Amino acid sequence: MGKRTEKKLNKNQIFLNILIVIFLIAFIVSIAYICKWLLDNRINKKITDKVSEAIIEENENEETEYKVDFEKLKEINNQIVAYLKVNGTKIEYAVAQAKDNNYYLRRNLDKKYNVGGSIFMDYKNKLDGTDKNIVIYGHNIKDGSMFGTLENILEEEWYNNEENYIIDLTTEKEELKYQVFSVYKIENEEYYIDTEFNKNEFEEFIDTLKNRSIKDFNVDVSVEDSILTLSTCADNNRYRLVLHAKRISE
Repeated sequence: MGKRTEKKLNKNQIFLNILIVIFLIAFIVSIAYICKWLLDNRINKKITDKVSEAIIEENENEETEYKVDFEKLKEINNQIVAYLKVNGTKIEYAVAQAKDNNYYLRRNLDKKYNVGGSIFMDYKNKLDGTDKNIVIYGHNIKDGSMFGTLENILEEEWYNNEENYIIDLTTEKEELKYQVFSVYKIENEEYYIDTEFNKNEFEEFIDTLKNRSIKDFNVDVSVEDSILTLSTCADNNRYRLVLHAKRISE
């Protein structure tokens, strides 16, 4: 009995030691990930501060207008194509565009690896006036950076406030304004990020987007319109938070 007990104790000790090693490795990896996240976040904050130097606020008739110095933005990154501002959120970011939709998923505007990535436009968009659906992506960062506050769009306080209905998108050629007509959360899919349509496809597309909305914004959208789509992930990438807005006249 003594030897059997001793063997059993040795096996238990070995098993315990293995568990301790596994937990230690997991702990070290977690600490390393947190440190990397904090460092990347700090770097992104510095880049955001540099971007803000290219944004000039002008107050006219008690309204704030934004002027964007794209020469300064291009000095930061020559792939910056727009500047996006969403009322009722912390979203005020330069928008980059690469040759695919993977490049800026894990790169900041310095084009270096960064877990927070950047705000970026779908590579298929052309910004030449022919786009029917301009699509912009960003990570849902828990500290509220990037598209971390896009989830505000699902709250009554946000979607019942008409001041939040106008989205500003400034490009090198023009200052664009879009009016929100649909906000929702949906399981991960790619339907809403299509960018090219024929007339019948676009009409069906618009109807689908409006029917998905958690609120009826009472906005008419036709096949003659062009729209803006903002997208981020939710619930461990299972869902997508989505906003759609149609381009309106100044």
